[in-house]
Amino acid sequence: MNVSQLPNAITLLRLLLVLPITWLLWQVRYPEALLLMGLAGASDAVDGALARRYGWRTEVGALMDPLADKAMIVILFIVLTMQGHIPLWLAAVVVGRDIIILAGAGVYRLLFREIDMAPTLISKTNTALQVVVLLLLLFGLCGFGVASALALAVLKPLCFYLVALLSIVSGGDYVITWTLKAWRNAHPAAHR
Repeated sequence: MNVSQLPNAITLLRLLLVLPITWLLWQVRYPEALLLMGLAGASDAVDGALARRYGWRTEVGALMDPLADKAMIVILFIVLTMQGHIPLWLAAVVVGRDIIILAGAGVYRLLFREIDMAPTLISKTNTALQVVVLLLLLFGLCGFGVASALALAVLKPLCFYLVALLSIVSGGDYVITWTLKAWRNAHPAAHR
């Protein structure tokens, strides 16, 4: 393997971690799931740092990195909702946002062929908040006494409402931005 592909390999590992984390959640083995989730989070920081530091950015990595993040987040939201730890309305907002963005990107790609969907600052903030909330929730479910109880107290309901709000705002940002780009591509004479 070429050393410049190391960030992609780390991202692929993070994507593959979704399976054991999901299995651990189904087995109600929250401490182990939390440990793997922490490893996934650390790998996200490492692959990004390597890609930026050494210029090892690739189109594959640019596609796989957000895919790995979203796969982890969506699966965890679904499983934890099914277990009754996350309200259904919140999972619907988080997963619905991603479905709308993916559907919009697919339509845009079909119509205009070219798409450069770099995450915005608000989208990165949204993803970071979702990961923090999931980590806090997993920590709270681990049963580490007062520390876990405190994590759950901090989390519910304020953080849930904050995740929902930021998901809606960041999703709306994508919809507006890409609708305007589509309109400009469909009507180039209007922008001369």
